[in-house]
Amino acid sequence: MHPRICELMDHLDAQRAVLRHAFDHVPEALRDRQPMPGRWAVAGVIEHLAIVEERVAGALSARIAQARAEGLGAEVSSAPVVPTFNLARVTSRDQPVNAPEATRPKGVTAAEAWSHLERSGAAVRDTLRQADGLALGTIMHPHPLFGPLSIYEWFAVIGSHEARHAAQIREIGASM
Repeated sequence: MHPRICELMDHLDAQRAVLRHAFDHVPEALRDRQPMPGRWAVAGVIEHLAIVEERVAGALSARIAQARAEGLGAEVSSAPVVPTFNLARVTSRDQPVNAPEATRPKGVTAAEAWSHLERSGAAVRDTLRQADGLALGTIMHPHPLFGPLSIYEWFAVIGSHEARHAAQIREIGASM
């Protein structure tokens, strides 16, 4: 596996571990309960992540397939990619972000949401694995908040999005 793909897989796995730790530290009996009216429960946060990752995996897979069809070449660099993007822009909870309607939770249980997240996370990782060795830094795809991002940056953002919501889950847990 190309070093850049390994780096991003490690980033995704590390951020998933942070998210799982936050999730596990909220008592199971409280995970489906809203901390206050109009706020997401832990289950809702996880469901949001699952929806986002499912959608992003599909979009990135399609964008990579299009680039392949257009003659995308092999990756020539093995320099790290994660440090090249300011991930604090993603993880910072200083600026609230309203999720688009399509990515808002619909109301499944925490257990169902985590199962969905496992499946969508596998789709993200499969998409990354299938692009192994390709020059993903040359493919750009628009992000609704950050503008055009390379495919490498997109995968880094996915992991950091989980870290952002891990912090939210810790906040929810502390408030309950």
